[in-house]
Amino acid sequence: MTVLDHKPGTGELRASVTDLQRQAQQLSRILEISQQLTSTLDLELLFQEIIGAAAELTRTEAASIMLSDEKAGELRFAAATSSNAEELARLRVPIDNSIAGSIFKSGRPMLITEADKDPRHYDRIDQAIDFETRTILGVPLSLKDRNIGVLEVINKRGDAVFSEEDTQVLSTLAAQAAIAIQNAQFISALQKAYKKLNELDKLKSDFIAIASHELRTPLGLILGYASMLKDEAGGDAAQKLDVVVQSALRLRGLIEDMVNVSHVESGQVELRLESFCLQDLVRTACAECDSLASAKNQLVLLNLPAERLQVNADRAKMTIVLNNLLSNAIKFTPSGGRVLVSAEPHNGEVWVSVADSGIGIPLADLERIFEQFYQVEPHLTRRQGGMGLGLPIAKGIVELHGGRIWAESVQGRGSRFTFSLPAGGPKTTRRG
Repeated sequence: MTVLDHKPGTGELRASVTDLQRQAQQLSRILEISQQLTSTLDLELLFQEIIGAAAELTRTEAASIMLSDEKAGELRFAAATSSNAEELARLRVPIDNSIAGSIFKSGRPMLITEADKDPRHYDRIDQAIDFETRTILGVPLSLKDRNIGVLEVINKRGDAVFSEEDTQVLSTLAAQAAIAIQNAQFISALQKAYKKLNELDKLKSDFIAIASHELRTPLGLILGYASMLKDEAGGDAAQKLDVVVQSALRLRGLIEDMVNVSHVESGQVELRLESFCLQDLVRTACAECDSLASAKNQLVLLNLPAERLQVNADRAKMTIVLNNLLSNAIKFTPSGGRVLVSAEPHNGEVWVSVADSGIGIPLADLERIFEQFYQVEPHLTRRQGGMGLGLPIAKGIVELHGGRIWAESVQGRGSRFTFSLPAGGPKTTRRG
């Protein structure tokens, strides 16, 4: 018996070429859809693109995405091509005893040719939206570590049957869709977190503004009357009233810190620039802190160059910066210690440093000390006062001048805080 090789005829060749062209077009369309999905970060828009692509590629009447509700142990409709999509969004599909649930649990595609005869068919969905489900092709939406939902297409158009190619196409789409959904969910969660953070930040700023405003008036009265009574009283009464005055002054300083940090944060700081000698500013600030240092038997030493360091800056704001750095140095340096204030020109900048022989800062805390309200010591057991606002205020003011501020420290041996300003400083008035 002679076996002759079969040679395809013209019709078969034409059909084969047509089939290859169709597959190439479909692959090109899948690639195009994949690019659209990966570039879409809006979750609702992404859902619509996925179900639209699923119905298009498989030529079906309807498509839907069901995502897992882990707390309820159910699947919920995230999107559907049905005109009753809003109704579907209110419905839930049980994971047990449903076709979608079986796909979700098994993690494998499933083709149902006669849905009405399958005992797992959850016909309440059809009843709720007045729809007839005849055939179903469903694939899992899977990530590396878990399934997150199910992508289904319903009823092949023209009563055609689903093919293996439909399963492959839908599985490919689902793999891309699952990653895109996860990315969009991450972005959505991040946006919500940022929104919540901004709301909390505004709430905090509003509280600081209201609290400082409401405290200023009664505090002014307390400070005024206490100072007057102290001048009129004598002996033990005067000493007690002095404690009241000092406490009121300390409270006023805390309020001023809150106001300053609120202004820096909200961009309400306006720099009133003037040209002045930086050495003069340093000497004045050190003189103002001399009584604090003397009370702890500390030495405040100056190391300033002979040449004038001319800067263009807001003198009052830079005084706040220096006062905050000096008061911190004195506060965290034991009795008998020393504080060294130095200034020098440095590569087109002017550097000012405040170094102390104090307790130092742990390396783990060094990067966080410029954060608002951050305290190195636990707030319930700390020995030093303050609200943790001095350094954030200093940082904000220095950066408004176009400068930088940083800290160096060895625990137990002291710290050095340095800020830089552009030589000559900004030339025009700036608002933060």
